[in-house]
Amino acid sequence: MPKGGSGTAAPGRTHKIATVLRHRLPFTTLVTLTMLALALATGALWSAAEDRAVYPYIAYGLPSLESGRWWTVLTGPLFAVVPLYYLPMVLSFALFAGFAEWRLGTRRAMAVTIGGQFVSVLVAVQFLALSRNSGWEWAERVAGSLDVGFSGGALAAVAVASATLRPPWRLRLRAGLCVYAGIAIIFVGTLADLVHFFALVLALPFGRKFLGSKESGRERRPSLREWRFYVVAGLLVLTVAELVMSFVPGNGPFGSSEELSLSTWEVVVLCLIVVPIMNGLRKGSQVAWWCAMILTSFVILQVMVYGGVLTLAEIFGDESELMDPPLFFVDNLLWTVEFALLVSSRGAFRVPSRRKRRRLGRMGNPALARTLLSRHGGSTLSWMTTWPQNSYFVAADGKSYLAYRRHAGVAIALGDPIAPDGAADRTIAEFITMCENTGLVPCLFSATGDTTAKTEELGWKQVQVAEDTLIELETLEFRGKRWQDVRTALNRAKKDGIEFRLVRLADQPRAVISQVRAISEEWISDKGMPEMGFTLGGVDEAMDPETRVGLAVDADGVVHGVTSWMPVYTGAGAIGGWTLDVMRKRADGFRPSMEFLIASSCLAFRDEGAKFVSLSGAPLASSGEPAHAVERVLDALGTMMEPFYGFRSLHAFKAKFQPRHVPLYLAFRDEADLPRIGIALGRAYLPNTGLLRLAKLARSGKKPQPQRDQRNVEGGGVMVLRSASGTPR
Repeated sequence: MPKGGSGTAAPGRTHKIATVLRHRLPFTTLVTLTMLALALATGALWSAAEDRAVYPYIAYGLPSLESGRWWTVLTGPLFAVVPLYYLPMVLSFALFAGFAEWRLGTRRAMAVTIGGQFVSVLVAVQFLALSRNSGWEWAERVAGSLDVGFSGGALAAVAVASATLRPPWRLRLRAGLCVYAGIAIIFVGTLADLVHFFALVLALPFGRKFLGSKESGRERRPSLREWRFYVVAGLLVLTVAELVMSFVPGNGPFGSSEELSLSTWEVVVLCLIVVPIMNGLRKGSQVAWWCAMILTSFVILQVMVYGGVLTLAEIFGDESELMDPPLFFVDNLLWTVEFALLVSSRGAFRVPSRRKRRRLGRMGNPALARTLLSRHGGSTLSWMTTWPQNSYFVAADGKSYLAYRRHAGVAIALGDPIAPDGAADRTIAEFITMCENTGLVPCLFSATGDTTAKTEELGWKQVQVAEDTLIELETLEFRGKRWQDVRTALNRAKKDGIEFRLVRLADQPRAVISQVRAISEEWISDKGMPEMGFTLGGVDEAMDPETRVGLAVDADGVVHGVTSWMPVYTGAGAIGGWTLDVMRKRADGFRPSMEFLIASSCLAFRDEGAKFVSLSGAPLASSGEPAHAVERVLDALGTMMEPFYGFRSLHAFKAKFQPRHVPLYLAFRDEADLPRIGIALGRAYLPNTGLLRLAKLARSGKKPQPQRDQRNVEGGGVMVLRSASGTPR
C-alpha cells in the first residue's frame, strides 16, 4: 500500500459519515450541534445550568408555565441540568432521534420528536397541577421543580419508530423502554421520569396510526426463546429493584423505599436463590419454572400478610410502624405481574427432568438411543428419536426401543422401531402392551411401509400423513433442463464469491453461531403462527456434534444461508445417508442460497461415500390424490394450514431436485382413536397454541398465497417457511 494510503482512507470515511449526517440525518445532526454550541457559548458545559440565575427562564416545569414563561418548552430541551448530564443526553438523543429519522424520514421524525417533547411536558405539568393540592407529598414536591433536556421527545421518537421494526426486535425494544420508564417513575420519580413516562404512554399506541401501515401494528406471539427471555428479564429487574431499594433507597411517588429494604443477609439469600432459577428458566427448565412460581407466590403472600398486620396496627392506634399503603400495592403489583407472566408462558418451560422423562416405559435416554441406532440402523427420520424432548420405551431385552411423546392421553411413537432384524414386531407389541396397561392410546407417526405392514397384522389402520423425498447420490448429475435452477444457483454462487462449508456448527466460531441464530430468530418472528416442534428441529438440534451443517458464506464472513443434516445410520455404525432438517436463509442475502446449499451438500456427501440424502417429509402434502376418508380430512386440513406453514409449497420446492417419493404413515388401532390422536399431534407440533386460536385463524378467511419465486421479496428477502425439513417456501 502506498504511504499515503491510510491517510487518504480516513478522509474518505469522514466524508461518507458527513454525507450521511447531512442527507439522511439532518434534523438529528442540527439539534445535536445546537446543543453542543449552546453549551459552549453559555458555559453550561463546565458550569451547572441549574446554578445559574437564568435557569428559571430556560427550564420548563409548572412554576415556569404558571409565571407565563411559555418559551421554556422550546429552550429547555437544548440544555442539560449539570455538565455531567451532557454526555448521556446528547448521545441518547443522537441515538434515539437518529434511529427515528433513519426509519421514518426527516419530516416525520421532526414531528414526532418535537411534538412528543412538547406534549409530554405539557401533560406532565398538567398532571402535577391537578394533583399537587391533593395531599400527595410527592406531587407537591415535584410540582415545584424545573427540568431541561430533550429526552422526552427522543423517547417518543424511538417509541413510534419501533413500529417499523420486525419482530422480535419490535417487542424487545418496546419492552426495554417500558421497563426503564416504569422502574424510573416508581423508584426515582423526578420530573424527568414523569415526562419520560407520559412520552411513552402517548407515543407507543400512536406508532401504528402515525405510520398508516397495517404491518406496523401486527404483533406475533413470542417464540419459546422470547418467552424465556422475558421471564428471566422480569425476574432480573425485580431482583435489581430489591437491591436498589436496599442499598440506594429513593423517595418516589409511592413513598420511600427504605421501609421495604432488605437486610444484607436477605439480599445474599435472594441472590443465591434467584441466580440458579434464572439460569434454569433460560434453559426452559420445568423445575426452574416451578421454583420461580413458588418464589413469586411467597413474595406476594409475604407482602399481603405484612400489609394486613400493619393495617391492624393502624386500626388499634399504633401508626408509628405503618408503611405507606401505595408502596405495598406497587411492590406487590410488580411481583404479581411476574407471576402472571410465568403463568402465561408456562408452555415455554416444558423441558422435564430426567426422572420425569423416564416415568413411562422402561429406562431409556438419548445416549442409549444413539448407541442402539448406530448398532441397528433406522429410517431417514430415526435421528429425531435421539432428541432430548422424547420419552423412551425400551424393549424387555434392552436391544430395541421406540421414542415417543405423550400428549392428551396418547403415546405418539416417532417413526420405526430401532431394533435388530426380526425384532421390530415384538418391540411394537410390547409398546402397545405398555400403553394399554397405563391407559394410553398408542399410535405410530411417520412410520414407513415396512412398519405399518407389521401393524396391519394386528388389525391396525394406517393413513398417509407425509411423503419422504430421497435423492440417490450415486446417479446424481445436474444435467438437463430440469436441473436449470440448481445449475444457475451454483454458477451464481461462484460468481458472487459465495463459499459452501460443510461443518459441525458446535465447532464454529462464536461469530458464525451468532449469525445462524440471528437468521433463525428472524425466520421465527416473521411467521403468522407459532414455531412448530416434534419432528421439526432448530438451531439447538443443529448444534449436535453428529449433525452436519451446510453454510453459505461470502468473502466477508457473512452467513447467507444454513442447512442442517441428520445422519441416517444403516447398521454396524455405518452412515448411509443424511436427512435435511433445518433450512433457513438471511432475508436480504444470497437469493438462491437454498438451491445452492442442497446441491453443494449432495455433492459433498457423495464424495464422502454416502448413498442418498433425504429432503425429509412435508406434512399434509403428497404427490397423489387422497383415497381414504381420513386422507381427505387431512387434505382439507393441509389446505387450511397452507397459508400459515406452506407445506405444499415446500413439497413443490423439493420437486426441482427430482427426488424419489416414499410415503410415511400414521398407524392407529381404529378410527375411534383419531380424535384424540389429532389433538395429541396438534399439541406435539404446537404445544403453546390452543384449539380456539387455531379455529380463529381458520375462520379468518386467509387464503393460500402463490409461491414466491426468488425475485418476489418481502422486506428485503424471500419469505421463508419450514416443514419437517425446514425448507423454504
